Amino acid sequence: MQEIYGASGYFLEGEVTSKKIPNAPCRETMKLTEVSVSDKLEGFRASKERFRGLSFPTISSVGPNAAIIHYSPQAKTCAELDPNSIYLFDSGAQYLDGTTDITRTVHFGKPSAHEKACYTSVLKGHIALGNARFPNGSNGYSLDILARIPLWRYGLDYRHGTGHGIGSYLNVHEGPHQISFRPQARNVPLQVSMTVTDAEVITNRIRKFLFPEPGYYEDGNFGIRLENVLVIKEADTEFNFGDKGYLSFEHITWAPYQIKLIDLSILTPEEIQWLNRYHSKCREILAPYLDKNEMEWLKKATEPFLFISLLPITSSLGYHCSIHLLLGIWWPHDVIGTPLTLNFIAVDEVMKTSAGRNR
Repeated sequence: MQEIYGASGYFLEGEVTSKKIPNAPCRETMKLTEVSVSDKLEGFRASKERFRGLSFPTISSVGPNAAIIHYSPQAKTCAELDPNSIYLFDSGAQYLDGTTDITRTVHFGKPSAHEKACYTSVLKGHIALGNARFPNGSNGYSLDILARIPLWRYGLDYRHGTGHGIGSYLNVHEGPHQISFRPQARNVPLQVSMTVTDAEVITNRIRKFLFPEPGYYEDGNFGIRLENVLVIKEADTEFNFGDKGYLSFEHITWAPYQIKLIDLSILTPEEIQWLNRYHSKCREILAPYLDKNEMEWLKKATEPFLFISLLPITSSLGYHCSIHLLLGIWWPHDVIGTPLTLNFIAVDEVMKTSAGRNR
């Protein structure tokens, strides 16, 4: 397990330095370029004793450039950060103890409803894959669909695989395991201690990681990608059909998702609870590494979503629904999390019915 512990520490190191980047453009957006932000991040990492270099050229991309999956900014032609555009940064480093890779997407102004819907759909797939439980011996081909279903619902998709392996002070993309729609993803079963990204997968000579990184890219407009590192572990399930044993993922990447890009009406109560737990863990893990100003930013970036969930409830219209209070708005959902349109009378009746049952 030494490799996993080492990797965990340096995934954290990468995330701590990455957290210093999103805050700066809020103050000086027009003075920053794709290259200057990338150089600044590399400088943060280079100050660490066990840093040995980047694990791949940083993808620092604004607006239409973010729609280019493997975009590489150049000093003479790079774009300035724009408060009205999405900014995607995918970066990683080589440390003596491990190799890192992380992607986050942010907006420094006011995102459109369409941008929020796309981001939230990517986030839902990211959460679904990270929360998956699956039989021992399953392959990445069978799990790839989990990250795409929320996008497919709107007729959206992405052209790359969902997860890749990574080495320990080795290659940032390292097989043979992967999470992908491509046939070769069927060839290698996922096993305990493998690591993946939620966009691709990571391996080393003994232990294996996965990097799942679902995304959405709108040519000429913007690109969205979210990437964490996951370690495969044994799942604690109530049953064990066929004595196969079941597996799940453990996150070892801790970096907030941007709240302003999240369309809360699309999320289920379970997804909101997961986000609250994840952001709480981010505060706990990252706090010791941040100064006072950075800590204030982190608190705002990880503010919990407040809601009350009442389960189960049946309204007078015959809907079985979960009604939760979210930032002062009532959002009814059906049993699979689909928002329902109920009039205020129906919602009021549901609330009264629930109150009566709780007396």
